[in-house]
Amino acid sequence: MRNSARAPSTGLALRLGKAGLAVNALGIFAFLYVPILILIVFSFNDTRTVARMTGLSLQWYEKLFVNRDLLAAARNSLIIALTSTLVATVMGTLTALGMDRFHFRLRKTFDTVLYLPIVIPEIVMGISLLLFFNLAFFPVIQLISGASLSLGLWTILIGHIAFNIPFVYVIVRARLVGFDRTLEEAARDLGADEWRTFWRVTFPLLLPGILGGALMAFTLSLDDFLVTVFTAGTASPTMPLYIYSLVRRGVTPEINALSTVLLLASMGLIVLSLAAQRRE
Repeated sequence: MRNSARAPSTGLALRLGKAGLAVNALGIFAFLYVPILILIVFSFNDTRTVARMTGLSLQWYEKLFVNRDLLAAARNSLIIALTSTLVATVMGTLTALGMDRFHFRLRKTFDTVLYLPIVIPEIVMGISLLLFFNLAFFPVIQLISGASLSLGLWTILIGHIAFNIPFVYVIVRARLVGFDRTLEEAARDLGADEWRTFWRVTFPLLLPGILGGALMAFTLSLDDFLVTVFTAGTASPTMPLYIYSLVRRGVTPEINALSTVLLLASMGLIVLSLAAQRRE
């Protein structure tokens, strides 16, 4: 009798628990994505006001492709993102291989230090890079060569490489955790030297993780604002800096359209990054 009495109450509690989890999940998704959906919808508004929707139009997307300042900012962002991704991917991958294959004193300490740029606030990294360039790097270069340097696109590039390397390192290092070293041993037993073993066995198996890290680094570099604003100086702005300059004059459907394009591009890159990491 006691077991039969408990069964209905247990089933009711289970259904209430599932309903509560479903409501919680819907609330979280609504909180995260309803504002983004509103931004996308208002990017098609046919008037300049963002207070109300009066009709649908593609005029704001058309204006994006004839805006010279926007195209210049997009070019700067793409150059910095592609270059920093290439350098950070090579350095992050080599660092992950070195930390995985070699054992030395203070190895765990170095591993922890490599994670720090991921967990520390981005504004701290931006300020530290600004101080490094102005108080250390520029004075040393001027003392050695007499050249007077200033902040510009190349300092933005260095900053992006600095915060991208740890992300590539983490993703490639995760790929190495499940790496089967017996495949390399089999290749060497069959007569392959270390270089051939790397390109024929190690690199293809690590390629999904490397591509995932590269795509993540490209996305982060393309969207970065804080590190960029501290290291840009008077250089031509990147896309995030250009958007900020527009927002200071007021939000318009053109900003909504530009934000929508960046949002879709970033989401596409993240999806590709996750797919590359899960590929076997």
